[in-house]
Amino acid sequence: MADDRKSPGAESAAVETAPTAPSGGITAWLPLILAIVLMPALAFGMTKFLIVPELRQSLGIKPPAESGSAGKSKAAADAKKTSVPFNKLLVNIAGTMGSRYLLVSVTLVGTGGDAFKTKVADNDAALRDMAMTTLANKTLADLEKPGARNLIRTELINGFNNVLGDNSVQEIYITEFGIQ
Repeated sequence: MADDRKSPGAESAAVETAPTAPSGGITAWLPLILAIVLMPALAFGMTKFLIVPELRQSLGIKPPAESGSAGKSKAAADAKKTSVPFNKLLVNIAGTMGSRYLLVSVTLVGTGGDAFKTKVADNDAALRDMAMTTLANKTLADLEKPGARNLIRTELINGFNNVLGDNSVQEIYITEFGIQ
């Protein structure tokens, strides 16, 4: 016959290995919830109040004015914008041995009213030479790339501002663009 008696050590081992009830509930998820909520807010705050102001300061960009007079000054600056057309700039396309041509007309936009027009008129030959040199260096592949006009626009603005000596040319509108 088997002995039905249990040893005292066996009973205490059974008690010790009993599973414990899960604890924590929402408190176990609290660090994850806080991280998900606070990280975007922290990233936004750091970007807006620390990174962007530092970048503006290092690049020399003035922060936008927040007063009610800012709308008036912007409208006044827009009213002073003056446009000067540069018509029919005709150049040979690079790499075509003179068999292909590029015809471009642009309009320069700047501030300063009549002073801007006078400055452009005084430097007309230098501005046309710079524009034609820039355009003549473009190959047919360069002109057919997506965004080629934006690249040309940027190069011309930089070149015009170098010739004029300041940042008086703010925008360029390409009014005619033809490849033959």
